[in-house]
Amino acid sequence: MSKLKLTAIALIAVLIASFTVLLSIGSDIYREKPPIPTAFIATNGQTLFSKDDVEQGQLVWRSMGGHQLGSIWGHGSYVAPDWTADWLHREAAAWLNLTAQERFKQDFDSLSSERQAGLEQLLREDIRHNTVVINADDTTQVTLSKTRILAIEEISQHYLSLFGDDPKLSTLREQYAMKEGTVKSLAHREQLNAFLFWGAWAAITERPGLDYTYTNNWPFDPQLGNTPTSSNIVWSILSIVTLIAGIGGLVWYHASGKHEPLPEPAAQDPLFFKKPTPSQKAVGKYFVTAIGLFLLQIFLGGITAHYAVEGQEFYGLPLAEILPYSVTRTWHTQLAVFWIATTWLGTGLYIASALSGHEPKYQRLGVNILWAALVVVVLGSMAGEWAGVQQYFDLDMNFLFGHQGYEYIDLGRVWQILLLGGLLIWLGLVTAAIRPALKNQGEMGPVIWVLYSSCIAIGLFYGAGLFMGKHTNLAIAEYWRWWVVHLWVEGFFETFATSVIALMLVRLGLIRTRSANAAVLFTTLIFLTGGLIGTLHHLYFTGAPTSVVAWGAIFSALEVVPLAIIGYEAVESYRMRQAAPWMIRYKWAIMFFVATAFWNLVGAGVLGFLINPPIALYFIQGLNTTATHAHAAFMGVYGMLGIGLMLFCTRGLTGQMQWNEKLLKGAFWSLNIGLAAMVFMSLLPVGITQFFAVIENGYWFARSPEVIHSPLVETLVWMRVPGDVVFGIGGLFMGLFFFDIIKKAIGAKTQAVEEAISAKA
Repeated sequence: MSKLKLTAIALIAVLIASFTVLLSIGSDIYREKPPIPTAFIATNGQTLFSKDDVEQGQLVWRSMGGHQLGSIWGHGSYVAPDWTADWLHREAAAWLNLTAQERFKQDFDSLSSERQAGLEQLLREDIRHNTVVINADDTTQVTLSKTRILAIEEISQHYLSLFGDDPKLSTLREQYAMKEGTVKSLAHREQLNAFLFWGAWAAITERPGLDYTYTNNWPFDPQLGNTPTSSNIVWSILSIVTLIAGIGGLVWYHASGKHEPLPEPAAQDPLFFKKPTPSQKAVGKYFVTAIGLFLLQIFLGGITAHYAVEGQEFYGLPLAEILPYSVTRTWHTQLAVFWIATTWLGTGLYIASALSGHEPKYQRLGVNILWAALVVVVLGSMAGEWAGVQQYFDLDMNFLFGHQGYEYIDLGRVWQILLLGGLLIWLGLVTAAIRPALKNQGEMGPVIWVLYSSCIAIGLFYGAGLFMGKHTNLAIAEYWRWWVVHLWVEGFFETFATSVIALMLVRLGLIRTRSANAAVLFTTLIFLTGGLIGTLHHLYFTGAPTSVVAWGAIFSALEVVPLAIIGYEAVESYRMRQAAPWMIRYKWAIMFFVATAFWNLVGAGVLGFLINPPIALYFIQGLNTTATHAHAAFMGVYGMLGIGLMLFCTRGLTGQMQWNEKLLKGAFWSLNIGLAAMVFMSLLPVGITQFFAVIENGYWFARSPEVIHSPLVETLVWMRVPGDVVFGIGGLFMGLFFFDIIKKAIGAKTQAVEEAISAKA
């Protein structure tokens, strides 16, 4: 059996085994998720919160922006607090003060250290003890102590005022970048309190018969007894050992392999004289749309970052009332997905026809209809999210057309379904165009099948987000959300990109077909070996069992393994730009592929592993270290790759047109230098500053205004300005480049019409 077939069999085995593990873990999460009791009651039997209150409160949280305004269990945005940690800290402070007054007639801070330690021990015994009782009628209840009830009532009043428009908390709302009257209805604010309390209760209540909480003792708060578990520490060490072993094995394999010399390039560009088909020409509007969305995303990113230091005002303008932080951040993160996905969808449509040389009937019409549908979904979902955050919808209507509240799956359920429908239409169009290439078992058969398989996965796996219902337990919702964010984006788009680039380079005659087949299958195997099960590293502290820590730690380390030698890929790609004189036409597409490899190593690899081990993520989840990795990996890898693919396809669409190379050069260097500046001059230093704050005072403190709005952190946030400006200039260069192409295309068409009229005359 050939080495190629063995690799293909190994890839199929990895897919089957990985999804078996993922689904099995999902079943465990469903069984062991933090329960939502029928009622939280006082010792006298009075109900404080009901299950319906918690579930409706979750919908209220989603309607105000959910993850885009603070975070729950560490997942979400970074300016407002983590509501879980904030509630626990405030509840503990209230409990200790109430008890100190009752026993010693003094505030807690006035007591001796011995008495404080004694009360803290009593607090832990009260607050961590699991009192879930299952009744004969299958209802469940949790009984809360009298002191805890009083503390909860005190904290509830704080949140009722905070999410309303109480002028006493205006300064705090400004520090949190919250609009006045975030949740206008008092009844909704009371339900929101129920949900926030439940999230905090799950984070501090020990699992039955165990000495750690439903969230594996997250967030870190020694006063409450939330400290790292043994599994957190042990599996972190083993993940580092796995990483070292994996890198060693891959380097050994790479060094011992036979590397064929690159083929002699053709004398002329093999693609230069191939005219684009009507459907390929129609793809051009996808790329123009993507650039428009990219520029809008940059603009919204600047506004969102500005909120971190100027609160509700934007240079004196009350912008928060029109575009609240939760809206601008929603649009900023969602547009990142939209514009990058648009470039990749356009590439798929272009490359499918290029591979088969086949133009299906009505293909151009289908491409145009899909583009119109995507525009409707983008604009419609953005409008719905704005209306939802402004509280113009009721809770049910918000779920359907407004803001779902889950980061990267923010768009309302109707828009989500329509987007999935658009992806299925795209899959149908790609299938129709690529079918002849699938039937012809040529040399590139394995790579084409990998490409098509990734297209199927891209078309279908976005649907995993539909498994989250209106009242789905947050632990289950996070499980399915990361199927979309990690598997759909970080898994199958990675496979799609690997195979597309290989096919492009083979078509240009720059690499051998046999080498491309082996490289794509092996690279896909390596990426998916860690990438699929590695999804679980996002779920360490989301109400999942400790088995998630073990699986996630080991396989997320394996995710980093192939990135350790990706510099080799960058060097090889860089050399190809001068393989033949005609390669100058593809220079900047190749350069963006080089940038992709660089950011894969730095952003996804180095900065990704910074937050991957359980013990690291335990302290820094939801800090700016997460934003550091997100910006460097998402824009650095997927954004740069999207631009590279877009330029490659545009080269085929523009034929002999002379490109403005200066604009492309400016765009390339500005985007990369700007991204590096914002990451290393601002985001990473802020994250490290918060890291120290967590260790010294607990997680709640690192997310508090005392740290977020400290002079040091605000100065570091302002340090983003140079990088943001340079990056923005790069975006403008890219926009001007495409504007120049459009202007030249219109001019060429006008000239052709004039020449035709002149010839007839």
